[in-house]
Amino acid sequence: MTDTRPLAVVTGANGAIGAAIARGLAGRGFELVLVVRDRTRAERALSGFGNSHPKVSVESCDLGRRADVVALVKRLPRVIDVLMNNAAECPRLRQETPEGIERQWASNVLGYHWLMHECASALSRSKRARIVNVASYWAGGLDLNDVEFRRRPYDNDAAYRQAKQADRMLTAGHAPRLSQLGIAVYACHPGDVRSKLSTDLGFGGHESPETGADTPVWLATEPLPPDASGKYFARRQAESCRFSSNAAEVQALMDLCGRYDAAGPR
Repeated sequence: MTDTRPLAVVTGANGAIGAAIARGLAGRGFELVLVVRDRTRAERALSGFGNSHPKVSVESCDLGRRADVVALVKRLPRVIDVLMNNAAECPRLRQETPEGIERQWASNVLGYHWLMHECASALSRSKRARIVNVASYWAGGLDLNDVEFRRRPYDNDAAYRQAKQADRMLTAGHAPRLSQLGIAVYACHPGDVRSKLSTDLGFGGHESPETGADTPVWLATEPLPPDASGKYFARRQAESCRFSSNAAEVQALMDLCGRYDAAGPR
């Protein structure tokens, strides 16, 4: 008998929220590919499943490096039903990828952008394709003239906030193209969960990982109207987003990210 279970690709699956999202999708019958940066963390990503869900595999990928993203997608199944862009980094000191791109911008923004592009073909073969971009209510301060903090003093909180603003905007920017392929794309705030990332930002977090995973899993699995694509959600509700509604800024961001597809701007 052919296995007809839907397939979800979940990035950042070894973190608190990512692991809870993966468990939530597994409980709804999804086959999973868990994407982690460091292969040594694979066991941690798999530990929450035990032997009860054999259709779980792990792939390693540095999402801040375009070549790694392209290679990852070539290894993924031919049909993807859900892409869950959840991975995020928040180093306290400014870091760069081997290509010389500031690490938060590379992983938290360009990684989302590249995966949406590269997975579009596999997603278009699904009858219910969804992309969920895990963003945040903690967003703002995007400086399109200095996204890598080359002129501004680096502050990991400021870098994180602008990355989450960009993720909301990229959701709106990619939505028209993806809708032509039958792919819906949503952004969401997952909740205030204590995690390594929240600790690096200097915050605590009062909600459980399962609460944080609720809206992302809901967006990945529940029927939603076509006009919901491109929107930002929190607690299962669409919310207005002043960042995504600025069409000129969204297009400027899309153009900027497009220039990184070959090489990072300086």
